[in-house]
Amino acid sequence: MKPADIDFMRLALAEAHLAAELGEVPVGAVLVHQGRVIGKGFNQPISSNDPSAHAEMVALRQAALAQSNYRLPDTTLYVTLEPCTMCAGLLIHSRVSRLVFGASEPRAGAVISRAQIFDQPWMNHRIEVEGGVLAEECGEVLRAFFKGRR
Repeated sequence: MKPADIDFMRLALAEAHLAAELGEVPVGAVLVHQGRVIGKGFNQPISSNDPSAHAEMVALRQAALAQSNYRLPDTTLYVTLEPCTMCAGLLIHSRVSRLVFGASEPRAGAVISRAQIFDQPWMNHRIEVEGGVLAEECGEVLRAFFKGRR
């Protein structure tokens, strides 16, 4: 773990709280390049009527527009929940260098829990992964959200 990982994960947690306020599953993400946030986002598929509007997708779209580039090399994505298959593929195609996530997603996580997309030999880009950063806090945001919905 790098020294700034906790600070950037706290920013992703703040994004997750914004999602919860809208009634969305509370997942947040920030994309960092050279120590600066270049994209941020939170889950918003319901409010935007866009099934692809996961936190990672929103953050990377914002960054790609800001950078005027569909490739985002030398970046680190901080996300509060292990990415799904769609988002894992997005990270590969956008050439993100490093992924730092908080809570594991045992049912649909596509990085370490289930599909392990990054480990497939046919993938043409490798991503460094650091999981479990502020995992308890990230998991608690999700647990509280779903407890409130039951």
